[in-house]
Amino acid sequence: MTIYKLNLNNYIFIKMSLKSDLYTIVFGTDTKAGKQFDIVLLWLILTSVLVVMLESVPEWGLRYAYNFLILEYTLTFLFSVEYILRLLISPKPLKYVFSFWGIIDLLSILPTYLSLIFAGYHYLLVIRIFRLLRVFRILKLARFSKEAIILLQALKASAYKISVFLVSVLAITVFVGAIMYVIEGGEKSFTSIPQSIYWAIVTITTVGYGDMVPQTTLGKILSSFVMILGYAIIAVPTGVITVELSNLNKAKKECPNCVNTSESSANYCSNCGYAWKDTEI
Repeated sequence: MTIYKLNLNNYIFIKMSLKSDLYTIVFGTDTKAGKQFDIVLLWLILTSVLVVMLESVPEWGLRYAYNFLILEYTLTFLFSVEYILRLLISPKPLKYVFSFWGIIDLLSILPTYLSLIFAGYHYLLVIRIFRLLRVFRILKLARFSKEAIILLQALKASAYKISVFLVSVLAITVFVGAIMYVIEGGEKSFTSIPQSIYWAIVTITTVGYGDMVPQTTLGKILSSFVMILGYAIIAVPTGVITVELSNLNKAKKECPNCVNTSESSANYCSNCGYAWKDTEI
């Protein structure tokens, strides 16, 4: 009886240890095996997306239909095994199923099975491209985290100014669009105010599709003014964010001891207590 319990305990221990090791490999990237697993997975994802794209080419899709089918079923089988494995080793399977990556993983294999019932659904497999976001776990963007935080702080600090700016631009486009509708007399492409507003947005942003062109002299003069105005408008948000970035860089300084950032007026680092400058007692 004791031997039976011992064997049972050993079995449970081995099972838990194996589950823990697999979890580290599949969900983590801190180990060599974890990184290799993600790299193989990324190549499989790229291959699957490439297969779907090449299959959509009429000549290749007809000529190599059987080969594409075999490739797709093979890749779907591998992704299905991966999905089931993640479910088995996840501490909270339901949480994984309804998580962002869990839904993406399911959607990456579901279209193939649906294509067995409904024709054409396999083209939805391009959704696998979103799984390539896992590459950020491997690339380790830690070196850019500080810069990203500073940029987010600058955007947050300039949010009010940019919001006011966008509202002003929206008002200008509505005003210019309405004037152009009146000038062109509702003819040609300017058949309505919303259509004219669309033209104003395209012109102000200097995109210039060319699908709507004013025919009257006054309309061309207004177009020239809007084009020049567009260059000034594009420069405004860039300047606002640049100023905020400059202010943040001036207001913060980096500790040479722990690389923590603190206010420039501080005498000591808020993280490790390093003395910024000598203080009189």
